[in-house]
Order: sequence, then C-alpha cells, then structure tokens
Amino acid sequence: MIVPIKNNEQYEAALEKIYALMQINISVDSKDSDELEVLSILVKDYENVNFPVPKPNPLEAIKFRMEQMEMSEKDLSEILGYRSRKSEILSGKRKLSLAMIRKLNEILHIPADILIQAY
Repeated sequence: MIVPIKNNEQYEAALEKIYALMQINISVDSKDSDELEVLSILVKDYENVNFPVPKPNPLEAIKFRMEQMEMSEKDLSEILGYRSRKSEILSGKRKLSLAMIRKLNEILHIPADILIQAY
C-alpha cells in the first residue's frame, strides 16, 4: 500500500522503488505504471517541501538565458532600449523597470516571478 512520505527513510525507499519500476518495461495503464506515477508525485511533493530550490537571481537568469539563446550584450541592449541601460542593469546599478520585465519575459521567456525579485 502506498502511503504519504513523512521522513527521509520513506523518501529513500520510494526512490528505490521508483528506480526499480523504471528498470522494467511497464505498459501504460498497468498497476506498475499507476504505482510509478503515484510514487513520483509523492516524491516530488516531499522534495518541494524538504529540499526547495531557490529562485535564481534575476541578473543571473538573464545572463544564463542569453547564453542559452546565443545572444550578445548588443542584443540585450536592443531589448532594453539603450546600451548604457544594459550595462547599468547587468552591473546591478539600475533595477529592472516593469516595461523591461515585460520585454524580457516576452523575448527571453524568463518567468516574471524571477525577474521581479529583489537583487
């Protein structure tokens, strides 16, 4: 019987069971498939509560996304409007405005909740 994960011992046991289920060829809509899905949901919930991943710094998120998209700082200047503004933002001297956040969200697809954080 599957039960909620309440401690690290149960968490480790659930991970082992998930690993074992992933090693076999299970068919969709089978008992094993359902068990794998339920265990995965329980593990995800336990991890979200006990091992939360902090949101990235907005400036680091911008730099990372630019690197992923192979964009130059010139490209960022075009998004933000001015070359000096880009430099001030990347150095942390100027904060992102709402208009900038909207453009970065739209063009770089960085979630707004990351961009609006204090830094």
